[in-house]
Amino acid sequence: MVNDGKAAPIIHAALKRLEYRGYDSVGEATVYDGRLLIKKDQGKIDDVHKRLDLDDLPGKMGIGHTRWATHGAPSMVNSHPHTDCSNKIAVVHNGIIENFNDLKDELTDKGHVFVSRTDTEVIPHLIEENMKSGLNFVESVRDSVKRLSGSYALVAIHVDEPNKIVFARNASPLVVGISETGLYASSDIPTLLPLTKKIIEVYNGEMVILSEKGVEIRRIEDWSPIKRESSIITWTVEMAQKQGFPHFMLKEIHEQPKCLEDTLRLQQRYIDLLTTFLDRSKEIYLLACGTSYHSCLAASYMFSNLCNLPTLPVIASEFIEQYGEAVNIDSTILAVSQSGETADVLHAIEQARFKAATILGLTNAIGSTLTRVSRAYICQQSGPEIGVAASKTFTSQLMVLSQIALRLAKVRGKISQEKIDYLEEKMKDIPNMVDKIILNQEKKVKGIVEKYKNTKCFYFLGRGINTATAFEGRLKLLEISYIPSIAYPAGESKHGAISLVEKGFPVIFVCPQDGTRKALIGNIMEMKARGASIITIIDENDKEIKALSDEYVDIPSDVPELLSPIPYVVPLQLFAYYMAVEKGCNPDMPRNLAKSVTVL
Repeated sequence: MVNDGKAAPIIHAALKRLEYRGYDSVGEATVYDGRLLIKKDQGKIDDVHKRLDLDDLPGKMGIGHTRWATHGAPSMVNSHPHTDCSNKIAVVHNGIIENFNDLKDELTDKGHVFVSRTDTEVIPHLIEENMKSGLNFVESVRDSVKRLSGSYALVAIHVDEPNKIVFARNASPLVVGISETGLYASSDIPTLLPLTKKIIEVYNGEMVILSEKGVEIRRIEDWSPIKRESSIITWTVEMAQKQGFPHFMLKEIHEQPKCLEDTLRLQQRYIDLLTTFLDRSKEIYLLACGTSYHSCLAASYMFSNLCNLPTLPVIASEFIEQYGEAVNIDSTILAVSQSGETADVLHAIEQARFKAATILGLTNAIGSTLTRVSRAYICQQSGPEIGVAASKTFTSQLMVLSQIALRLAKVRGKISQEKIDYLEEKMKDIPNMVDKIILNQEKKVKGIVEKYKNTKCFYFLGRGINTATAFEGRLKLLEISYIPSIAYPAGESKHGAISLVEKGFPVIFVCPQDGTRKALIGNIMEMKARGASIITIIDENDKEIKALSDEYVDIPSDVPELLSPIPYVVPLQLFAYYMAVEKGCNPDMPRNLAKSVTVL
């Protein structure tokens, strides 16, 4: 909202400053002369601007959005802003509305017509319905957000309120910017810095009304007014893009608690659909590359243990030669790819489709090739990942796969309801566990890096499901710090790999307090007997392994074995990050690597 001139060019420039986050579509809306004016489409900002001229929207008040799809493929129709039936209300939204299907059904029964496949579109229709009942615009927004389950930072405008913008926040970032030339709000500080450095942070459960009177903040629940002082941001735009972190990778490691919370908000009907296909299968292949393969390796333990269903994790580049002729109509391929464009994965899928296998997908990019060729797919909902080395991708994929495995186990009747209830409750604890690990153990990890920064090689060992964690820890260290690293199932280490161990050789063990612990202690003793330095990732109450360790990192107690790779990998991500920094490497752009490998 600007005092003079047009809002559209300011919004356009601000959206350009958001490009670093990743997006698939862009749109703007302004109010002028009693009309709602919208320009939007899929594609890059510059391309959409070239086609539509985003600056050519009159009006001093407007909203804009760059979308990363979580519901509905990238398209003009699915792009934000979204409107109500009367085309008087426009809304943009970040986050995930968990109960949008129920709300959509209710509103459809009342005559509302939906044009997109997004969760966001229910919001303007809810506001419209509330205004029909006699509430004013602000009251209608408040009543609407009280009915939303999930995460949101949303903005709403109305043609009959040309000098008012209403915002609300729950579990998605939102800030207000104040200057002499206008009032602004954004999901990210970098958009505002060229306009103002005077910022007010909005907290969960709050609504903000921007108007000619200024900034009004209220608590949604009881409508009590909130007085909050502004602060001055001293960051540069580049620093703000990373939210003060020196690298995107570290920012993304710290984002994992929120990403895991979002992943727990998956629509159950999508999980049910994938479960239906998996339950019909005689054989399941989990197909992926790199980090995604490690998540599949861990998931194979979940499927075997919870569902009594043999499941084969396969490196995509090896699939055709190893299993191509064996795949048939009774086979199901669950392909996992962050980008949905991994060439080896897509190449393997084509062979499987030729053999009439069922193709399912797990990706972070709706509208990718994987979503188009899959019979059904699910989005991991971890948001854009800028750093080349995957971090939140791994933990979010594991959270999705664990939910699918648990649902499939329930359908197949292979575990008790008591165990299902226990695991579901523990899943809800995982984001908080990861947050505690980052908060309490990051400094300790930095100290371990300082001690071992001149080491020429590392071993990573784990057993059971945490063999995958060891593999992922090794991959992170190798790809961003360029230190030769070796990972093994711990029981296999004495079949050759132990020959490298000598005095001071560092061996990192992933040691949860589960059924593999006793055997792991034996492996630790084998390495200690040969002079190895023992670094362990352990349960915080495991005094025995602490006593055997030269260095250790604590993990909160009572993590179920089948969920343990999620929290246990976090110290290994931090270890790799700080080792890369210590060696002067850029962890965001490791040499010879790309975020999405689109060549065979």
